[in-house]
Amino acid sequence: MYQRIGGAAYKAGLDTSIALATLFGNPHKAFRSIHVAGTNGKGSVSHLLASMLQRAGYRVGLYTSPHLVDFRERIRVDGEMISREAVTDFVGRYLAMGYGGSPSFFELTMVMAFDYFRLKQVDIAVVEVGLGGRLDSTNIITPMLSVITNISFDHTQFLGNTLPLIAAEKAGIIKPHVPVVIGEDAAEIHDVFVAKAAAEEAPIVFAEEQQQVKSARREHDRWIIETRDYGTIVDELSGDCQVKNAATVLAAVGELRKLGLNLLDEAVHDGFANVCEISGLMGRWMLVDDAPRTVCDTGHNTGGWQYLGRQLHNEHCRQLRIVIGFVNDKDIAHILEMLPQEAVYYFTQASVPRALDCHILADAARAKGLNGDAYPTVADAYCAALAASTADDMIFVGGSTFVVADFLSFKGR
Repeated sequence: MYQRIGGAAYKAGLDTSIALATLFGNPHKAFRSIHVAGTNGKGSVSHLLASMLQRAGYRVGLYTSPHLVDFRERIRVDGEMISREAVTDFVGRYLAMGYGGSPSFFELTMVMAFDYFRLKQVDIAVVEVGLGGRLDSTNIITPMLSVITNISFDHTQFLGNTLPLIAAEKAGIIKPHVPVVIGEDAAEIHDVFVAKAAAEEAPIVFAEEQQQVKSARREHDRWIIETRDYGTIVDELSGDCQVKNAATVLAAVGELRKLGLNLLDEAVHDGFANVCEISGLMGRWMLVDDAPRTVCDTGHNTGGWQYLGRQLHNEHCRQLRIVIGFVNDKDIAHILEMLPQEAVYYFTQASVPRALDCHILADAARAKGLNGDAYPTVADAYCAALAASTADDMIFVGGSTFVVADFLSFKGR
Protein backbone atom coordinates (compact mmCIF):
# COMPACT_ATOMS: atom_id res chain seq x y z
CA MET A 1 0.00 0.00 0.00
CA TYR A 2 1.46 3.33 -1.07
CA GLN A 3 -0.54 4.96 1.71
CA ARG A 4 1.39 3.00 4.34
CA ILE A 5 4.87 2.41 2.96
CA GLY A 6 5.32 5.01 0.23
CA GLY A 7 7.40 4.68 -2.92
CA ALA A 8 8.07 0.96 -2.64
CA ALA A 9 4.37 0.33 -3.32
CA TYR A 10 4.03 2.73 -6.24
CA LYS A 11 3.05 1.13 -9.55
CA ALA A 12 3.13 3.30 -12.65
CA GLY A 13 1.25 2.28 -15.75
CA LEU A 14 -2.23 1.31 -16.85
CA ASP A 15 -1.83 -2.34 -17.94
CA THR A 16 -3.07 -3.84 -14.68
CA SER A 17 -5.92 -1.34 -14.40
CA ILE A 18 -7.03 -2.13 -17.94
CA ALA A 19 -6.84 -5.88 -17.28
CA LEU A 20 -8.82 -5.61 -14.04
CA ALA A 21 -11.45 -3.37 -15.60
CA THR A 22 -11.79 -5.81 -18.49
CA LEU A 23 -12.22 -8.65 -16.00
CA PHE A 24 -15.21 -6.83 -14.53
CA GLY A 25 -16.72 -5.84 -17.87
CA ASN A 26 -15.30 -2.30 -18.05
CA PRO A 27 -17.64 -0.76 -15.49
CA HIS A 28 -16.13 2.72 -16.00
CA LYS A 29 -17.82 2.86 -19.39
CA ALA A 30 -21.29 2.62 -17.84
CA PHE A 31 -21.46 6.25 -16.63
CA ARG A 32 -20.18 9.73 -17.40
CA SER A 33 -17.28 11.03 -15.37
CA ILE A 34 -15.23 14.06 -14.38
CA HIS A 35 -11.49 13.53 -13.86
CA VAL A 36 -9.70 15.74 -11.30
CA ALA A 37 -5.91 15.96 -10.99
CA GLY A 38 -3.51 18.42 -9.36
CA THR A 39 -0.89 18.68 -6.64
CA ASN A 40 -3.22 20.29 -4.11
CA GLY A 41 -6.94 21.00 -3.94
CA LYS A 42 -8.13 18.07 -6.01
CA GLY A 43 -9.94 16.53 -3.05
CA SER A 44 -11.78 19.75 -2.21
CA VAL A 45 -12.63 20.39 -5.86
CA SER A 46 -13.86 16.81 -6.31
CA HIS A 47 -16.11 17.00 -3.25
CA LEU A 48 -17.48 20.41 -4.26
CA LEU A 49 -18.35 19.22 -7.75
CA ALA A 50 -19.98 16.07 -6.37
CA SER A 51 -21.93 18.13 -3.86
CA MET A 52 -23.31 20.47 -6.53
CA LEU A 53 -24.17 17.69 -8.94
CA GLN A 54 -25.99 15.86 -6.17
CA ARG A 55 -27.96 18.97 -5.27
CA ALA A 56 -28.81 19.38 -8.96
CA GLY A 57 -30.60 16.03 -8.85
CA TYR A 58 -27.98 13.74 -10.35
CA ARG A 59 -27.01 10.40 -8.85
CA VAL A 60 -23.32 10.95 -8.17
CA GLY A 61 -20.41 8.63 -7.55
CA LEU A 62 -17.31 10.02 -5.85
CA TYR A 63 -13.93 8.29 -5.79
CA THR A 64 -11.18 9.92 -3.71
CA SER A 65 -8.06 8.99 -1.78
CA PRO A 66 -6.64 8.52 0.74
CA HIS A 67 -9.20 7.84 3.45
CA LEU A 68 -8.90 9.26 6.95
CA VAL A 69 -10.78 6.97 9.31
CA ASP A 70 -12.70 4.38 7.26
CA PHE A 71 -11.58 2.76 3.98
CA ARG A 72 -15.13 3.19 2.68
CA GLU A 73 -14.69 7.00 2.57
CA ARG A 74 -12.97 6.48 -0.78
CA ILE A 75 -16.12 5.27 -2.54
CA ARG A 76 -19.38 7.17 -2.14
CA VAL A 77 -22.70 7.42 -3.94
CA ASP A 78 -24.74 10.52 -3.15
CA GLY A 79 -22.49 11.12 -0.16
CA GLU A 80 -23.04 7.68 1.37
CA MET A 81 -20.04 5.40 1.80
CA ILE A 82 -19.99 2.04 0.07
CA SER A 83 -21.44 -0.62 2.35
CA ARG A 84 -19.25 -3.21 4.06
CA GLU A 85 -21.25 -5.89 2.28
CA ALA A 86 -20.48 -4.38 -1.11
CA VAL A 87 -16.76 -4.34 -0.30
CA THR A 88 -16.68 -7.99 0.73
CA ASP A 89 -18.87 -8.98 -2.21
CA PHE A 90 -16.45 -7.36 -4.66
CA VAL A 91 -13.42 -8.99 -3.05
CA GLY A 92 -15.17 -12.36 -3.10
CA ARG A 93 -15.99 -12.02 -6.79
CA TYR A 94 -12.44 -10.91 -7.55
CA LEU A 95 -10.93 -13.89 -5.76
CA ALA A 96 -13.31 -16.30 -7.48
CA MET A 97 -12.16 -15.02 -10.90
CA GLY A 98 -8.65 -16.38 -10.34
CA TYR A 99 -6.89 -13.33 -11.76
CA GLY A 100 -3.23 -14.17 -12.10
CA GLY A 101 -1.77 -10.68 -11.76
CA SER A 102 -0.73 -8.72 -8.68
CA PRO A 103 -2.80 -5.56 -8.56
CA SER A 104 -1.91 -2.81 -6.14
CA PHE A 105 -4.26 -1.75 -3.36
CA PHE A 106 -5.14 1.37 -5.36
CA GLU A 107 -5.79 -0.47 -8.62
CA LEU A 108 -8.15 -2.93 -6.96
CA THR A 109 -9.92 -0.22 -4.98
CA MET A 110 -10.43 1.86 -8.12
CA VAL A 111 -12.07 -0.99 -10.02
CA MET A 112 -14.17 -1.71 -6.93
CA ALA A 113 -15.39 1.89 -7.08
CA PHE A 114 -16.24 1.73 -10.77
CA ASP A 115 -18.02 -1.61 -10.32
CA TYR A 116 -20.03 -0.13 -7.43
CA PHE A 117 -20.92 2.99 -9.40
CA ARG A 118 -22.24 0.83 -12.22
CA LEU A 119 -24.23 -1.29 -9.75
CA LYS A 120 -25.76 1.85 -8.23
CA GLN A 121 -26.47 3.27 -11.69
CA VAL A 122 -24.85 6.64 -11.08
CA ASP A 123 -25.45 9.36 -13.64
CA ILE A 124 -21.98 10.77 -13.27
CA ALA A 125 -18.86 10.01 -11.22
CA VAL A 126 -16.25 12.45 -9.97
CA VAL A 127 -12.91 10.62 -10.04
CA GLU A 128 -9.90 12.01 -8.21
CA VAL A 129 -6.46 11.08 -9.54
CA GLY A 130 -4.33 9.21 -7.02
CA LEU A 131 -0.84 10.35 -8.00
CA GLY A 132 0.28 12.26 -11.08
CA GLY A 133 -2.05 11.70 -14.00
CA ARG A 134 -0.54 10.18 -17.14
CA LEU A 135 0.29 6.85 -15.50
CA ASP A 136 -2.25 6.95 -12.68
CA SER A 137 -4.62 3.98 -12.54
CA THR A 138 -7.65 6.24 -12.95
CA ASN A 139 -6.44 7.38 -16.37
CA ILE A 140 -8.31 4.53 -18.04
CA ILE A 141 -11.45 6.68 -18.04
CA THR A 142 -12.51 9.01 -20.83
CA PRO A 143 -14.32 11.75 -18.92
CA MET A 144 -16.69 14.44 -20.12
CA LEU A 145 -14.47 17.02 -18.38
CA SER A 146 -10.91 17.05 -17.05
CA VAL A 147 -9.81 19.40 -14.25
CA ILE A 148 -6.23 20.12 -13.16
CA THR A 149 -6.22 22.22 -10.00
CA ASN A 150 -2.59 23.35 -9.70
CA ILE A 151 1.04 22.29 -9.94
CA SER A 152 3.64 22.37 -7.17
CA PHE A 153 6.40 20.14 -5.86
CA ASP A 154 5.29 16.77 -4.47
CA HIS A 155 6.16 13.16 -5.29
CA THR A 156 9.13 14.44 -7.28
CA GLN A 157 10.74 10.99 -7.25
CA PHE A 158 7.93 9.82 -9.54
CA LEU A 159 6.76 12.92 -11.38
CA GLY A 160 9.96 14.87 -11.96
CA ASN A 161 11.89 17.58 -10.13
CA THR A 162 10.78 20.62 -12.15
CA LEU A 163 7.34 22.18 -12.44
CA PRO A 164 7.14 21.63 -16.23
CA LEU A 165 7.92 17.92 -15.77
CA ILE A 166 5.27 17.60 -13.05
CA ALA A 167 2.79 19.54 -15.20
CA ALA A 168 3.43 17.20 -18.12
CA GLU A 169 2.51 14.21 -15.93
CA LYS A 170 -0.68 15.93 -14.70
CA ALA A 171 -1.53 16.96 -18.27
CA GLY A 172 -1.57 13.27 -19.15
CA ILE A 173 -5.25 13.17 -18.16
CA ILE A 174 -6.17 15.48 -21.06
CA LYS A 175 -8.07 13.35 -23.59
CA PRO A 176 -8.93 13.90 -27.26
CA HIS A 177 -11.71 16.47 -27.68
CA VAL A 178 -12.48 16.49 -23.92
CA PRO A 179 -12.49 20.01 -22.44
CA VAL A 180 -10.03 20.70 -19.63
CA VAL A 181 -10.09 23.33 -16.89
CA ILE A 182 -6.76 24.50 -15.46
CA GLY A 183 -7.19 25.96 -11.98
CA GLU A 184 -3.98 27.88 -11.35
CA ASP A 185 -1.83 29.17 -14.17
CA ALA A 186 1.87 30.09 -14.12
CA ALA A 187 4.22 31.18 -16.86
CA GLU A 188 6.51 28.22 -16.23
CA ILE A 189 3.81 25.63 -16.96
CA HIS A 190 1.29 27.45 -19.16
CA ASP A 191 2.76 26.22 -22.43
CA VAL A 192 2.82 22.60 -21.20
CA PHE A 193 -0.97 22.58 -20.88
CA VAL A 194 -1.56 24.55 -24.06
CA ALA A 195 0.61 22.17 -26.10
CA LYS A 196 -1.00 19.03 -24.68
CA ALA A 197 -4.52 20.39 -25.20
CA ALA A 198 -3.66 21.35 -28.77
CA ALA A 199 -2.24 17.90 -29.47
CA GLU A 200 -5.47 16.31 -28.21
CA GLU A 201 -7.71 18.95 -29.82
CA ALA A 202 -9.13 19.49 -26.35
CA PRO A 203 -10.75 22.86 -25.53
CA ILE A 204 -8.78 24.44 -22.68
CA VAL A 205 -10.02 26.93 -20.08
CA PHE A 206 -7.82 28.75 -17.55
CA ALA A 207 -9.92 29.54 -14.48
CA GLU A 208 -7.88 32.62 -13.57
CA GLU A 209 -8.60 34.21 -16.95
CA GLN A 210 -12.34 33.99 -16.30
CA GLN A 211 -12.07 36.19 -13.18
CA GLN A 212 -15.16 34.62 -11.65
CA VAL A 213 -14.08 35.55 -8.11
CA LYS A 214 -14.36 39.31 -7.69
CA SER A 215 -13.66 39.43 -3.94
CA ALA A 216 -13.64 37.17 -0.89
CA ARG A 217 -13.82 37.72 2.85
CA ARG A 218 -13.86 35.22 5.71
CA GLU A 219 -16.74 35.31 8.20
CA HIS A 220 -17.30 32.77 10.97
CA ASP A 221 -15.05 30.09 9.40
CA ARG A 222 -16.67 30.45 5.99
CA TRP A 223 -15.70 32.36 2.88
CA ILE A 224 -18.14 34.91 1.50
CA ILE A 225 -17.24 35.05 -2.18
CA GLU A 226 -18.57 37.67 -4.58
CA THR A 227 -18.59 36.19 -8.07
CA ARG A 228 -19.02 37.49 -11.61
CA ASP A 229 -21.84 35.17 -12.71
CA TYR A 230 -23.11 33.36 -9.61
CA GLY A 231 -23.82 36.16 -7.14
CA THR A 232 -22.69 35.79 -3.52
CA ILE A 233 -21.45 32.33 -2.62
CA VAL A 234 -20.98 31.11 0.95
CA ASP A 235 -18.18 28.51 0.98
CA GLU A 236 -18.14 26.13 3.93
CA LEU A 237 -14.44 25.39 3.29
CA SER A 238 -12.59 28.24 4.98
CA GLY A 239 -8.92 27.50 4.32
CA ASP A 240 -6.94 30.21 2.53
CA CYS A 241 -6.48 27.93 -0.48
CA GLN A 242 -10.21 27.52 -0.96
CA VAL A 243 -10.74 30.81 -2.82
CA LYS A 244 -8.62 29.51 -5.70
CA ASN A 245 -10.37 26.14 -5.48
CA ALA A 246 -13.70 27.98 -5.75
CA ALA A 247 -12.55 29.73 -8.93
CA THR A 248 -11.55 26.35 -10.37
CA VAL A 249 -14.92 24.83 -9.48
CA LEU A 250 -16.87 27.72 -10.99
CA ALA A 251 -14.91 27.41 -14.23
CA ALA A 252 -15.72 23.69 -14.25
CA VAL A 253 -19.42 24.43 -13.64
CA GLY A 254 -19.41 26.70 -16.69
CA GLU A 255 -17.98 23.91 -18.84
CA LEU A 256 -20.41 21.33 -17.47
CA ARG A 257 -23.30 23.62 -18.37
CA LYS A 258 -21.96 23.87 -21.92
CA LEU A 259 -21.91 20.06 -21.99
CA GLY A 260 -25.62 19.99 -21.18
CA LEU A 261 -25.70 19.38 -17.43
CA ASN A 262 -28.52 21.12 -15.59
CA LEU A 263 -26.52 22.89 -12.87
CA LEU A 264 -28.68 25.76 -11.66
CA ASP A 265 -27.28 28.55 -9.49
CA GLU A 266 -29.23 27.17 -6.53
CA ALA A 267 -27.38 23.85 -6.74
CA VAL A 268 -24.05 25.67 -6.99
CA HIS A 269 -24.79 27.78 -3.91
CA ASP A 270 -26.08 24.84 -1.88
CA GLY A 271 -23.13 22.69 -2.92
CA PHE A 272 -20.63 25.25 -1.66
CA ALA A 273 -22.51 26.04 1.56
CA ASN A 274 -23.04 22.43 2.66
CA VAL A 275 -20.25 20.49 1.00
CA CYS A 276 -19.14 18.61 4.13
CA GLU A 277 -22.61 17.36 4.99
CA ILE A 278 -23.51 16.53 1.39
CA SER A 279 -20.27 14.85 0.31
CA GLY A 280 -18.70 13.68 3.56
CA LEU A 281 -15.56 15.80 3.19
CA MET A 282 -13.29 15.96 6.24
CA GLY A 283 -9.90 17.37 7.14
CA ARG A 284 -9.87 20.66 5.20
CA TRP A 285 -9.36 23.40 7.80
CA MET A 286 -11.88 21.40 9.78
CA LEU A 287 -13.18 22.94 13.00
CA VAL A 288 -13.31 20.18 15.61
CA ASP A 289 -13.78 22.09 18.89
CA ASP A 290 -14.60 25.65 19.91
CA ALA A 291 -12.87 26.10 23.30
CA PRO A 292 -10.03 25.91 22.72
CA ARG A 293 -10.60 26.42 19.01
CA THR A 294 -9.25 23.24 17.41
CA VAL A 295 -8.67 22.88 13.68
CA CYS A 296 -7.14 20.10 11.60
CA ASP A 297 -5.97 20.13 7.99
CA THR A 298 -4.45 17.47 5.75
CA GLY A 299 -2.12 19.85 3.85
CA HIS A 300 1.22 18.07 3.60
CA ASN A 301 3.49 19.66 1.00
CA THR A 302 5.01 23.07 0.26
CA GLY A 303 2.16 23.99 -2.07
CA GLY A 304 -0.38 23.40 0.69
CA TRP A 305 1.69 24.97 3.45
CA GLN A 306 2.16 28.24 1.60
CA TYR A 307 -1.51 28.78 2.48
CA LEU A 308 -1.62 27.01 5.85
CA GLY A 309 1.50 28.78 7.13
CA ARG A 310 0.06 32.17 6.24
CA GLN A 311 -3.30 31.32 7.77
CA LEU A 312 -1.72 30.19 11.03
CA HIS A 313 0.40 33.35 11.17
CA ASN A 314 -2.81 35.39 10.93
CA GLU A 315 -4.76 33.55 13.62
CA HIS A 316 -5.67 35.67 16.67
CA CYS A 317 -5.55 33.73 19.95
CA ARG A 318 -3.82 33.81 23.33
CA GLN A 319 -1.44 30.98 22.41
CA LEU A 320 -1.21 28.98 19.18
CA ARG A 321 -0.38 25.31 19.78
CA ILE A 322 0.57 23.15 16.81
CA VAL A 323 0.43 19.35 16.84
CA ILE A 324 2.45 18.34 13.82
CA GLY A 325 4.01 15.33 12.13
CA PHE A 326 5.12 14.34 8.65
CA VAL A 327 5.88 11.28 6.58
CA ASN A 328 9.51 10.45 5.94
CA ASP A 329 9.61 11.19 2.20
CA LYS A 330 8.64 14.87 2.36
CA ASP A 331 10.98 17.84 2.03
CA ILE A 332 10.15 19.25 5.45
CA ALA A 333 12.88 21.90 5.53
CA HIS A 334 10.89 24.34 3.40
CA ILE A 335 7.66 23.61 5.28
CA LEU A 336 9.30 24.25 8.66
CA GLU A 337 10.42 27.67 7.41
CA MET A 338 6.77 28.55 6.78
CA LEU A 339 5.61 27.81 10.33
CA PRO A 340 5.04 30.55 12.94
CA GLN A 341 7.88 30.70 15.49
CA GLU A 342 5.64 32.11 18.22
CA ALA A 343 3.64 28.86 18.43
CA VAL A 344 4.23 26.06 20.93
CA TYR A 345 4.90 22.79 19.09
CA TYR A 346 3.95 19.21 19.87
CA PHE A 347 6.01 17.09 17.47
CA THR A 348 4.51 13.69 16.83
CA GLN A 349 4.25 10.79 14.41
CA ALA A 350 1.30 8.98 12.89
CA SER A 351 0.68 5.25 13.26
CA VAL A 352 1.98 4.31 9.79
CA PRO A 353 5.42 2.96 8.81
CA ARG A 354 6.05 6.05 6.67
CA ALA A 355 5.83 8.40 9.65
CA LEU A 356 8.89 10.54 10.33
CA ASP A 357 10.25 9.85 13.81
CA CYS A 358 9.01 12.59 16.14
CA HIS A 359 12.47 13.10 17.69
CA ILE A 360 14.06 13.60 14.26
CA LEU A 361 11.31 16.08 13.44
CA ALA A 362 11.78 17.91 16.75
CA ASP A 363 15.54 18.28 16.13
CA ALA A 364 14.97 19.58 12.59
CA ALA A 365 12.32 22.02 13.82
CA ARG A 366 14.48 23.38 16.64
CA ALA A 367 17.18 24.13 14.08
CA LYS A 368 14.59 26.38 12.40
CA GLY A 369 13.71 28.14 15.66
CA LEU A 370 10.55 26.13 16.44
CA ASN A 371 10.27 24.96 20.04
CA GLY A 372 8.37 22.11 21.63
CA ASP A 373 8.53 18.53 22.82
CA ALA A 374 8.23 15.20 21.02
CA TYR A 375 5.36 12.77 21.60
CA PRO A 376 5.21 9.18 20.30
CA THR A 377 1.55 9.28 19.27
CA VAL A 378 -0.84 11.89 17.92
CA ALA A 379 -3.19 11.28 20.84
CA ASP A 380 -0.36 11.96 23.33
CA ALA A 381 0.59 15.16 21.53
CA TYR A 382 -2.98 16.41 21.30
CA CYS A 383 -3.74 15.62 24.95
CA ALA A 384 -0.62 17.50 26.02
CA ALA A 385 -1.66 20.50 23.95
CA LEU A 386 -5.19 20.35 25.33
CA ALA A 387 -4.01 20.08 28.95
CA ALA A 388 -1.86 23.21 28.54
CA SER A 389 -4.56 25.23 26.79
CA THR A 390 -7.02 27.81 28.00
CA ALA A 391 -10.31 28.48 26.23
CA ASP A 392 -8.68 31.39 24.39
CA ASP A 393 -5.92 29.27 22.84
CA MET A 394 -5.95 27.58 19.44
CA ILE A 395 -4.80 24.04 18.64
CA PHE A 396 -3.89 23.11 15.08
CA VAL A 397 -3.35 19.47 14.09
CA GLY A 398 -1.72 18.60 10.77
CA GLY A 399 1.37 18.10 8.65
CA SER A 400 0.22 14.78 7.26
CA THR A 401 -3.00 13.11 6.19
CA PHE A 402 -2.11 10.32 8.62
CA VAL A 403 -1.68 12.68 11.58
CA VAL A 404 -5.17 14.03 10.90
CA ALA A 405 -6.48 10.47 10.50
CA ASP A 406 -5.08 9.44 13.89
CA PHE A 407 -6.46 12.62 15.47
CA LEU A 408 -9.98 12.15 14.08
CA SER A 409 -9.94 8.48 15.09
CA PHE A 410 -8.96 9.48 18.63
CA LYS A 411 -11.72 12.09 18.69
CA GLY A 412 -14.24 9.54 17.44
CA ARG A 413 -15.13 11.56 14.32
